Amino acid sequence: MVVSLHDDGGKAERFRAAALPHLDDLFALARYLLRDGSDAEDAVQECYLRAFRHFHTFRGEAIKPWLLAILRNVCRAEIARRAGPVVVADLDSESEARPPMWSDGVVSPEAETLRRLDGQALQQLVESLPEPFRETLVLREINDLDYREIAAVVGVPVGTVMSRLARARALLRQAWQRAAAGATAAGAHTAAADAAGADAKEQPS
Repeated sequence: MVVSLHDDGGKAERFRAAALPHLDDLFALARYLLRDGSDAEDAVQECYLRAFRHFHTFRGEAIKPWLLAILRNVCRAEIARRAGPVVVADLDSESEARPPMWSDGVVSPEAETLRRLDGQALQQLVESLPEPFRETLVLREINDLDYREIAAVVGVPVGTVMSRLARARALLRQAWQRAAAGATAAGAHTAAADAAGADAKEQPS
């Protein structure tokens, strides 16, 4: 992915030094939000162009949350263009007491299994989450933002971020459990079919 910027008295060079190290993180968020690699690249390109145009307005120590907020707006505009206005269901009232998927304490068996999943399988599980939970999970677990940074990017209170993250982890766990149950059932069915086939071959003609 090439981000083309025209220099303006050293502005482009300063912007590249500050912003380009976060290119992979921005693409990861765009990929999860838009579910399409080509659209994600376009969104990141547009994000960098917008950020460069308004770079003179940036005030702060961490540019990454600022870039992610711009990217989120770009992605939501694309989602709205595809399917009309985005309606976020009022699911934030779900219990906040659910155990986290990733925690600083004891790691659950589900979390350990998810950590061993290959990238494609985990990506599919994350992509199955509703948008507000998906983006919160990606911002926390992939982009490594803290709660306050996520709140600034998404534009919601910190408490809502915590609630959405807890719910996202719970939904991710449920998705994994359904996938694991399906795989187990498919394996049992295949084994039964193989056994039946072997018995049939052993029957005298």
